[in-house]
Amino acid sequence: MDLRLAAYAVCIEGGRVLLAHAVKPDGAQVWTLPGGRVEHAEDPFDAVVREVAEETGLEGVVERLLGVDSRTVPAAERRVPGRPELQNVGIFYQVRITGGRLRPEPNGDTAESIWTPIGDVASLGRSSLLDIGLALARTNPPTGHVDPVPIGGLIGH
Repeated sequence: MDLRLAAYAVCIEGGRVLLAHAVKPDGAQVWTLPGGRVEHAEDPFDAVVREVAEETGLEGVVERLLGVDSRTVPAAERRVPGRPELQNVGIFYQVRITGGRLRPEPNGDTAESIWTPIGDVASLGRSSLLDIGLALARTNPPTGHVDPVPIGGLIGH
């Protein structure tokens, strides 16, 4: 089993959420939250700020920890054939944007980033991570955990 530790930013302003339009190596496209893999010896708190800047061109500060999500992606559902199942542990933070200018990620997986009305998210092809982050921000559970989001339809890994 592969293990991935990642940090994700939930940036909400005026009823809109900041989304990243990710284009995967296999050409698949999905809307998700800014964020990604925590580098070796990197603190997830620092990783989420770095990822927001890299993927969107925006500067942000962490306001609070929202929660943690752990999901297992079966080997048959991995984007790269032949890989073992993947456990993705995601740490979600509420991040406030303080500056910068939206732009695509240079030489990266994020083709564009946009502010989207939260009510429009349900109609997008998206990662389940987006729904988890919004649920954590909306419900503020004392445990920092929400129920898993089922995969299917417009929602993928």
